Amino acid sequence: MADLWAERRAEARRKAAPLAVRLRPRTLDELVGQTHIVGEGKLLRRMLLADTITSLILHGPPGTGKTTLARLIAAHTKKHFVAENAASVGVKRIREIIDDSARRVEAGSGRSILFLDEIHRFTKAQQDVLLGDVERGLVTLVGATTENPLFACNAALVSRSTLFRLEPLSVEDIKEVLRRAIADEERGFGKLPIEASDDALEVWAIKSDGDARRALTALEVAVMSSDQNTKPIIIDRAIAEESIQQKAAVYADDEHYDSASAMIKSIRGSDPDAAVYWIARMLEGGEDPRFIVRRLAILASEDIGNADPQAVVMAASAWTLVERIGLPEARITLGQLATYLALAPKSNASYVAIDAALADVREGRTIPVPMHLRDPNSSPIADDSGKGMKMRDRRKANADERYEYSHAEGDSITGQDYLGVPKTYYEPIDRGFEADLRKRLAQIKELRQQKRGKSD
Repeated sequence: MADLWAERRAEARRKAAPLAVRLRPRTLDELVGQTHIVGEGKLLRRMLLADTITSLILHGPPGTGKTTLARLIAAHTKKHFVAENAASVGVKRIREIIDDSARRVEAGSGRSILFLDEIHRFTKAQQDVLLGDVERGLVTLVGATTENPLFACNAALVSRSTLFRLEPLSVEDIKEVLRRAIADEERGFGKLPIEASDDALEVWAIKSDGDARRALTALEVAVMSSDQNTKPIIIDRAIAEESIQQKAAVYADDEHYDSASAMIKSIRGSDPDAAVYWIARMLEGGEDPRFIVRRLAILASEDIGNADPQAVVMAASAWTLVERIGLPEARITLGQLATYLALAPKSNASYVAIDAALADVREGRTIPVPMHLRDPNSSPIADDSGKGMKMRDRRKANADERYEYSHAEGDSITGQDYLGVPKTYYEPIDRGFEADLRKRLAQIKELRQQKRGKSD
């Protein structure tokens, strides 16, 4: 009798569960997408087939199947499965799970799989309790997070785990999930006479942005809000659009870095359309416009430089405006700056020059300041006796290697050496204004060489 009531309660819970929960795949073959890790011959499938599952961290956007995959791993390996949320589980509960898993290991029934959702929220105390037993194999940890674990998770956890990145489902993947939900009589809406147009499926597949759970929720809203007495239940594009609200921009820490990187690389690649899209993506995700304009100001020097000296002036002006006017108007300033920078000629010659000079200073032998360039009023320098040179002797030494005043020359060019070693750091390219600088530099070098020849 007790078993009968348990079955009835379980059935009631199943019917009350949302469509996305009822449709969770029960086998790897039912899983849609993620073929890069669970497809034939891929690493995770090989680990499952060989029964060599170690601790894992599954990371990726919401609705890509992290929890589902963790349950499939547990089902495939026939391990005891315990699911907790890292934000709410306490140290006492972790100890209970570890002790229970240890008893299972000692009894020969294998270790438990502990699934921790939002593992990036794991505290130091929780980690200290768990790490040693994970390392000894008393419990298998499977973590899930929407963050990049290399940034968000503790290094000790990451070092003990195999990382798997789950990607957003494609439009066709989402459509396949929706078709299954409509046709499945046991867990979906297969017993209802539903006719969903291709346009409706397309709307859900695109607007869900790779999130299967969101697409299934939209389908459920559309079906349950329709007149169940209508035969058939028609779901067209208009109904589909009503049932799925505007998606909030997915913008976790990982997207913060990825979107900024995409913006910079788009401008560097001279694509203004891509540049303004990635800026829009960041703004909709709640990014601080001051962060965006700061990155653009850096880019103006790093990737444009002297090919268009006006770029850094524009960036400085834009930064001031963004600080003063704020959103929403600052979006216009950001768009203007980004499109200008994208279409400006590109050069990283200045960036390369200063980094090369820094590398020489840090790694090479220090070059002494040539005598004719030194300040005659600075502190005395050591002579051969090590007792130091008097100031008047220092001035005499400077006079012997006389500094030539550039403005005394008709062309403002002298034949003097200003570094002391034959080294080239700045090599202007043949684009934009830097092409003029390239010609000017060549002329200067030629004049300097001529004057050195005359002085020799």
